[in-house]
Amino acid sequence: MNTTYDVKVGEIQHRSDRPTAAFIVRWTVARKPKSKSFRTKGLANAFLTDLRQAARNGEAFDLATGLPVSMLAPEPTGPSFLEFAQVYVMRRWRTSAARTRETDAYAMLTLLPALVADVPGRPDAEELRAALRTHALLPKERRGKLTDEQTAALHWLEKASLPLTALGEPPTLRLALHAISETFAGKTAGANTVRRKRAILHHLLEQAVEQKVFESNPLDGLKWTPPKAVTAVDPRTVVNPAQARQLLDAAPKVGRKRGARLKALFACLYYAALRPEEAADLRERNCTLPESGWGLIVLERARPQSTKRWTDSGQTHESRRLKHRADKETREIPIPPALVVILREHIEAYGLAKDGRLFHTETGGSYSSSAYSYVWQKTRKLVLTPAQIASSLAARPYDLRHAAVSLWLNAGVPAPEVAKRAGHSVDVLLRVYAKCMDGQQDHINGKINNALE
Repeated sequence: MNTTYDVKVGEIQHRSDRPTAAFIVRWTVARKPKSKSFRTKGLANAFLTDLRQAARNGEAFDLATGLPVSMLAPEPTGPSFLEFAQVYVMRRWRTSAARTRETDAYAMLTLLPALVADVPGRPDAEELRAALRTHALLPKERRGKLTDEQTAALHWLEKASLPLTALGEPPTLRLALHAISETFAGKTAGANTVRRKRAILHHLLEQAVEQKVFESNPLDGLKWTPPKAVTAVDPRTVVNPAQARQLLDAAPKVGRKRGARLKALFACLYYAALRPEEAADLRERNCTLPESGWGLIVLERARPQSTKRWTDSGQTHESRRLKHRADKETREIPIPPALVVILREHIEAYGLAKDGRLFHTETGGSYSSSAYSYVWQKTRKLVLTPAQIASSLAARPYDLRHAAVSLWLNAGVPAPEVAKRAGHSVDVLLRVYAKCMDGQQDHINGKINNALE
């Protein structure tokens, strides 16, 4: 606490233009003006008397609040929200994937600057987020060097961060929920983003309950309606088989070599419903590619992309276990002859990376999401009509996976088998792809009629 004895107590000012809080006590602390408003003159007089008495007794006055030490609220016990958030992020670091670490940190980039006291000298928002992103929310051995501005910003946050116990109060929680509902630019955040950050806040408070800071999770008792998020796949994004073949055939025409090298990766998304990160780590040993007939892919790992600071290796791509599966658990996907042929041709033309990966750059690296997305957008322009290009039809490479799963379901493949091949649970599969299961209504109605008769 910074204090001073340089205090000058003023008088009460009456403001007749204010319907409420019309009596204002004014004083200076270290030559900086301070004021406090009251509804009645009696309350203002009592406060002014307390200030004068403290000054006569030689009390120190707090620079931040302007109040004498005897009138300050007691210092909170326990960690600040900043301290607890750092512990929370570090505790989850060892067992979390890089993208989860990044998601946790970005939730804190929103919450930490919002849950602060009114301390003078608030730093620039971007400097504060940079100090958190590159230093405070990383393990000590990974922390980058801060600029002078970032150092000052972090020092301010350490002083201003509210005590963790403040999150037990509804006004503070509503401040937190308001913060996660906006982007850094002050615009309304997407529903999925809000829900994801709210889930992280809830989990953080669950950790506080475990440590006996709260008896129960404060968020559970707060009435707040999260924005509705779209979870079902939009059928307008799904290409039909003819369109898919045309897009795959057009991919090699993009660029000098990149489009040709990526055709087989796009084919894996469409014919085997792989996620892009699963295709990125596909190796020759995972593939059974006979000269004719159906083949088989046995997925072992995925290769998601993240920012280097969040990965264990310090590289943008890192091999990890399959999504929603235990370590070393695999997933078998029978693949049709069309994909078998494409993969055989790809291996013959471009060989394998040193670690056996099928899809690699000329130097053996992994393709970034921006690289294959760029090729995909160029491919769409070669095949689709102007109206289709402007629409959401196959807007992203990932939509090829949606097209694959939709095709299987509409072909009558049982949902448990589709879920097994796509790496979903059955309930998630039916919820996400409910709108894409078209063309079966007459068949289903006939079955119901037969049962009724």
